[in-house]
Amino acid sequence: MTIQPLLNYIKRYVDLTPEEAAMIEEKVIYRKYKKGQYIVQQGDVCIYQSFVISGCTKTFYTDEEGQEHIVLFSVEDWWLSDIGSFITQSPGDFTIQCIEPTELIMFSFEVSEYLYEKIPKLERFFRQVLERGLVATQKRLIRNFSLSAKDRYLYFRNQYPHIEKRIPQYMVASYLGITKEFLSKIKAQLLIED
Repeated sequence: MTIQPLLNYIKRYVDLTPEEAAMIEEKVIYRKYKKGQYIVQQGDVCIYQSFVISGCTKTFYTDEEGQEHIVLFSVEDWWLSDIGSFITQSPGDFTIQCIEPTELIMFSFEVSEYLYEKIPKLERFFRQVLERGLVATQKRLIRNFSLSAKDRYLYFRNQYPHIEKRIPQYMVASYLGITKEFLSKIKAQLLIED
């Protein structure tokens, strides 16, 4: 296992000594998942926050009618977790499932707390990661309230072209809060406009 992609990511925010990098490598878990495998399921306690080395996942909520509502895709150099469940160590609201074969570096709750104590700058690092995630979530909420479905799709396509090519269109539709049929109509309209 190499955790170099994770170390490279961390170094964007904080400098690590060789000893600190070695401590992280000693404490984290490396795991491979197959396409379709679940990382955590709604109602379970999320015991890991994970860094994506390779692959693609979806984070979603399933309503009482069994309908999936995708809230996030995660790809290389992104983080995934049911963060509310992870922080409180209580049953979670979300399921995280692999769309592709996926490799993760995983921090358990206990390991995270241990590393925060031993390497205090990691607490600052994870705070910055969480802050960036919160800002992105708030901006997405504003887009969902203020933009038309077509404009939400155009934003997604422009912002994440590398993700759109990797996932089925019905998942894009779920993420945008529309039906796959309506997404097809939007895409057909855009073809005519081009």
